[in-house]
Amino acid sequence: MRSLWAPGAVLAALALAGSSWTAMAQATQTVADGVYTDAQAQRGQATYDTQCRACHGAALTGGLGPPLAGADFLRVWDRLPLADLVGKIQNTMPATSPGTLSRAQATDIAAHLLKTSAFPAGRAELRPDDTLTQIALALPPGVAPAPAPPRTGAALAGSSARPPGNMAQVMRGILFPSSNLLFNVQNQDPGEQKVGWQPGTTSFSWVDWGAGIYSGWELVDYASIALAESAPLLLTPGRRCENGKPVPVERADWIQFTEELAEAGRAAYRASQSRNRDAVSEVTNQIADACLHCHEVYRDKPGGDAADPSNKAARCVA
Repeated sequence: MRSLWAPGAVLAALALAGSSWTAMAQATQTVADGVYTDAQAQRGQATYDTQCRACHGAALTGGLGPPLAGADFLRVWDRLPLADLVGKIQNTMPATSPGTLSRAQATDIAAHLLKTSAFPAGRAELRPDDTLTQIALALPPGVAPAPAPPRTGAALAGSSARPPGNMAQVMRGILFPSSNLLFNVQNQDPGEQKVGWQPGTTSFSWVDWGAGIYSGWELVDYASIALAESAPLLLTPGRRCENGKPVPVERADWIQFTEELAEAGRAAYRASQSRNRDAVSEVTNQIADACLHCHEVYRDKPGGDAADPSNKAARCVA
């Protein structure tokens, strides 16, 4: 069980602020209400010891994988429904054979995690059904929540160095390939075993690259994280558009469009963790909308001429 706290999971959890607060508001219980039993936690520990202990440690303090108890772990899942944690365990763990745990086993493991984090036991067991969506994880007293993400362009970008790439290069090198891989889920089941691009062949596909190394679902995970993590690069101070005009990194609408793209990436990652093709396909609509909102204002410019039919000269200007 190598990486229950996968790369990008912190970002995915922290910046799902809107949906997290919604989940908290809709929940009828929190994990502080005694939602599992000691017997269930003991079953979960037995399964944990055979499936998870080698990577996450006997006391859930981490090793090859991250810790599964303590303040940092709890901050990742704060205000999210318990169903999300159980779903990640069931769908993506253990890393060496993901998807082999039953829903009941994953629920028992979650009970063990709650007990280890000192949440109280109760009289009724966690049920491996939709009731998990009605139970929110919450930080115990004394554990401060994670800081809210910054909202200004310069703060989101987090860099004062002059960027080497222009807007088109960042788009074509990172965002377009990652988006296209996610859109491809509509036509290709990530769960199917397929042979990826091979060195020495005559063509190269961003969609197929890596498929001989990583599973299809892992590629969807990575593409989602690429969108979420790289979107703030669009706010790097000093970046120029392909036509040489400065990218309007401090404009409120540009910051909003960038946040929409980052949120779409986070939503895609969350959908990918369900290992549900339909869920990821649905999220691609959110990705398309995020791109469209920005392109309508800053990219798709009318009034071109024979020398510049797409009017590139006017891009990056509201």
